[in-house]
Amino acid sequence: MKNKEAVIFDMDGVVINSEHFWLQAENEIFSSLGVKLSHSDCLLTKAMTTKEVTKFWFTKYPWNSFSLEEVEQMVIKRVVDLIRTEDCFIENVRPFIEHLKKLGLKIGLATNAPESFISISLERAGIIDLFDAISSSEHEKEGKPNPAVYLTTAKKLEVSPEKCIVIEDSYHGMQAGKNAGMTVVAFTNGDENLTFDIADHILHRYSTNNYW
Repeated sequence: MKNKEAVIFDMDGVVINSEHFWLQAENEIFSSLGVKLSHSDCLLTKAMTTKEVTKFWFTKYPWNSFSLEEVEQMVIKRVVDLIRTEDCFIENVRPFIEHLKKLGLKIGLATNAPESFISISLERAGIIDLFDAISSSEHEKEGKPNPAVYLTTAKKLEVSPEKCIVIEDSYHGMQAGKNAGMTVVAFTNGDENLTFDIADHILHRYSTNNYW
C-alpha cells in the first residue's frame, strides 16, 4: 500500500495458530477449579487478556485454592506445553514477512497475550528475528479493543499511526486497530467465507505474490 511504513501483526491466529490452545487450556484449568464455562461467557472472554479472563471467572465462581496470578500462570504454562508439542504453524508466514521487509516496511507485533508467552510463540513459528518492535497488552491499562497496544507499537517503530497497517483475525483486534487510526487488514487463514465489514481489506492467506 502506498504511503505506509509499517505492518503490525496480532499474534494468536495471525502468525501462529494457537487460539484453540488458549480455549483448551482455559477449559481444563478453570473447570478443575469448579468454574462452569458457558458458551456465551466463553465468547465474552475470547477477546480478553489472560489476566482479565482469570479475574472474570473468579468473580463468577470464586475459588480458594490458588491466587489469581497462580491460576493465570497455570493457563499460560498449559498453552506453552501445547505449543511446544502440537502443530501450530500458519503457512507462508515467514516468507510473507520477509517480503514486507524487502519492501522497506517495519514489522511490529501487538498482542493481548502476556509478554512471557510471546518469545516462545515466535520462536516456535520461526519468525522471532523478523520483528522490529513487540508489545503486549499486559503493560497497558486495557487490552484490545482499546488501541493502546497498537499505539505503543507504532511509537516503538517511530511510525505515525496513519502510516501503519494492522493484520488481525478478530473483531475486537480490528476495533483496536481502527481506534488507533490505522489501516486494518482482516486475516482469515484460508477461510474465504469469512468477511469483516470493519476491515479495510481482507487477506485469506499469506503469499509473496499478492499480499492484499
